[in-house]
Parts: sequence; C-alpha cells; structure tokens
Amino acid sequence: MTATGHGAAQAVAEQLAFALSAAGLRKAYGATVALEQADITLTAGRVHALLGENGAGKSTLVRILTGAVRPDAGTITLGGAPYAPRSLIAARGMGVATAFQELSLVPNLTVAQNLLLPDLPKGPLGLVSFRRVLEQGADILARHGLQRIDPGAQVGLLPLAERQRIEIVRAIENAARVLILDEPTAALAETDWLFDRIRMVTAQGVAVLYISHRLAEVREICSDATVLRNGRSIASVGLSQASDGDIFEMMVGRRVDHSARDRVGPPADGSTPRLAVKGLSGHGLRDVSFALRPGEVLGLAALEGQGQRGLFRMLAGLAVPDAGQVEIDGSPAALGSPRQALRSGSGLAYLPEERKTEGILAGLSAATNVVLPVLSGSAAAGVITPQAELRAAGPSAAKVEMTPRYLGFAIGDLSGGNQQKALIARTLATGAKTLLLFDPTRGVDVGTKQSIYAAIRAFAQDGGSVIFYSSELPEVVQLADRCLALYGGKVFAEFEGDAIAEQALVTAIHGHGGGHA
Repeated sequence: MTATGHGAAQAVAEQLAFALSAAGLRKAYGATVALEQADITLTAGRVHALLGENGAGKSTLVRILTGAVRPDAGTITLGGAPYAPRSLIAARGMGVATAFQELSLVPNLTVAQNLLLPDLPKGPLGLVSFRRVLEQGADILARHGLQRIDPGAQVGLLPLAERQRIEIVRAIENAARVLILDEPTAALAETDWLFDRIRMVTAQGVAVLYISHRLAEVREICSDATVLRNGRSIASVGLSQASDGDIFEMMVGRRVDHSARDRVGPPADGSTPRLAVKGLSGHGLRDVSFALRPGEVLGLAALEGQGQRGLFRMLAGLAVPDAGQVEIDGSPAALGSPRQALRSGSGLAYLPEERKTEGILAGLSAATNVVLPVLSGSAAAGVITPQAELRAAGPSAAKVEMTPRYLGFAIGDLSGGNQQKALIARTLATGAKTLLLFDPTRGVDVGTKQSIYAAIRAFAQDGGSVIFYSSELPEVVQLADRCLALYGGKVFAEFEGDAIAEQALVTAIHGHGGGHA
C-alpha cells in the first residue's frame, strides 16, 4: 500500500471509530432556546457521559439523537455518514437505541410484547403468534440474566425497577451501533447488572452515551464526559483528568461544597413522637416499629424490594396493612386514603416514587399542581383563577427555589428537576407536619439537589418531621439525623448521628452486622 493509500485508510478507520458525532446543534421552542452550539463525539466501544443540570439541554440532545425531534441547525454523522433520523423507529433501524428515564413501555402489554415491538413474530396465517412472542421474549430475558421475570406478565403491574430493566434490555437488543442510557439507575438500587450489560455491548464495539447525575457511578463506568450548561457544550474531558469539583463547577458555573453534613438534629426533650409505627406488616414489611420525633429527619436505607415502597404507601393511605398500628401525635390514626393521612392529627403528606405516573398532572400548570391538595383555599367567591393559583403556589415554590415564571408553564413541559421541585412544594403547601419523601432527588441534578436539601433542612428546623428513602446512600449519610436499614422487610439496624456512615449502611442493607449504633 502506498503512503497515500495508508493515510487514507487510517483516516477512514479513525472516522469509523467515532460511532456518532454531532456539531453545532441548535434547537429552539419559540423564544426558548433549548440547545445552542452543542457538540458531542462518541467513540465505538467506549462509554461517554453526558452531564449537566436539569434544563441544561440533555433531554433535547437525546431527543435529537433518537429522531424524536429535528434540530434547527447543526450536523450529525453516524459511522462517518450523515445521520438525520425522523423517528425513534428510524433511529433504531440505523442501530441507535435509547432506554429512557421516563419509561416508554406500554403498560397494558406483556413484557415479551414490549421487548419485541413493533415487529411481533407471526404464525403461518400472518397473525401474531402469542406462543412465539412468549418464547422469543423469554429468550431475550434469559440472555440478560432476567429469567425471574415472567415474559407474559403485564408490564404495568411490575415494580418500577423491573420495568427499568426491561426498558434497558429492549434498548440493548436494538443498539447495533449506539446505546443511549438516560438515568438508567434512577430506579435501581444496585449497578452490577447494568454495568455488566454495558461492558458486554462495548466489547461488541457499541458506543454508549450514559446520562446520570450520580458522579460516582459515572466515574466507575465512563471514560469521557461532555458537560452541558444552558444548552451549550462547556467541555469534553477525560474523567481521569477532572476532579469532582471541576465537573460540578462546569455544570453549575460555581463551586459546590459537598463536605458539610446537612443534619438538623431533633430536640432531645422526650416529647411525644410525631409519628409512631408499631408492628406494621404487609406489602413486604414484617413487624416494623419505629418512632419519628418533631424536628427529626429519618432516613431509610435499603436494597431494592425490602419493603420500603410498601411502608410509604401504607403510611400515605394508599395500601392497607395486614397488621400493626400507626399513631400520629400519640393518637391512633386511620389511614384509609391519602386524604385521611393528610387530615390525621398534624398530617402526613406523601411525595410518590414516580413523578410522571403518580405525581404530576402533565397538562395543568405547575401552579395548579402545587396547590391541588388545598385548591379550595385558593377560591374567591367560589371561583379559582390562574392568578389565585399563582399567588397560592408562590410561597411553597420559593421554599424549593423554583423560578416563579415556571409556575405558569404546563408542568409536563418543565424539566424533571422543576417537576420534582413542584411536587415537593405541593407537600409543603398542604401544611402537613410530617413529610413522606420517596427518593426525593431521583433523577435531578446537583443544583436541584441542593435546593431540595435546603427545603428539607428548613422544614425540620421549623419543627416538621421527615421520613425519606433514598437510593443514594451518600444522600442518607448527608441528610439523616437517624437512619433505619431495612433488610428482609424488617428494621435490621439503626444508626444515629456520626454513626451514619456509607460503609456501615452498605454492610447493614446486605444483611450483615445489625443492631444499633
């Protein structure tokens, strides 16, 4: 081969190594510019992180790469050739598949049907063969270590974590060239299964775009990262050359201090517990008892499926316990519905696990969503106006540092972080003295987390009580005055103050150690 021919071959090889490259992407929705000069390059066989605050443009970039929206400007190449898909199906046909944070599964179809859509196998008469659908679905699940999931189960009845895994598996099965994972561990308490899948596809030469707010896991699985801020690419860096402080500063435009613990600490006065749970059983729990004091932030640490979801739903009036009793302010409470929970004693207000399906009403304004539980209090002469809703929602929204202008937007059009702020503002607007927060910072950025932490601290300092579960142990360590570790549906261990340490929690939630510290 001549020198010229060798150089040309090397150039082609280098170009093909860049599985996907985007330059100068711009997308505006009316006067709102979601992306402006966004650039990113993914390399075959490597995992590349996309980092940024909620509203930085990550979701818009993903929608462009998956064909859901068309950019106003900019170019994209896939394997060196122009790439401009007009739909998710078209992108998948070119080997680019996405597992979305807000799951795209069809809830009333089976697991197997969701995995195989839109090309369901047919029988001799050209009709869909249910038997072949189940067989092929079972084969796919087995390939990914998910034999425990029934391919004939209705997706909508499965736990969120299992639905997340199905979403990921479906994307992997269709990702011949590029796999996009949008907050893939938001509903997963452990990363081992997911990271094994990622290593499998990168070994096959697939490029992976990994979007997460959890920097520890980003460092574990990714080699490079692109940071977006206000719709622009701030930098693309090798993660080994950038500190956490550097990355946070690129994301938010300032240094973020994570060194100080945010514990409030309840008064040690022996007062009547705000909430007392005695022998509660059912929905994954077995004879659980604990007390929550005024001014206390109580954290729950647990692996997936240890009863934490059942506990919150029973306390919120969404599920009926098999046994046990709940007392609020020293009196037995009847928690037959969320309304009863809110009106019992000093009140329990619940932040649900899934904001899209259990929390927001997407077509209504953020202000309406905030004041829903107290809507009658916004009425003047029996009439509720948008202006009255804005006035009523303002104080609670300010407590979570939600930008006032967003209150007038349809909540479905806001970023996930602003939706979560609105839902937390709603719990505060109820006037309840006890907040039940299930994974309150799931899928939100570092800046939004700080706003939520500040709201929790302020609520407790004013005498409120908080019980929260988090899938991120560092968050429990940072916020909780006291922590219960659940294992096997029981309180396996209890930690308080400086004894709340990540290593101790990891040990306890895996069923080792135990007792009080």
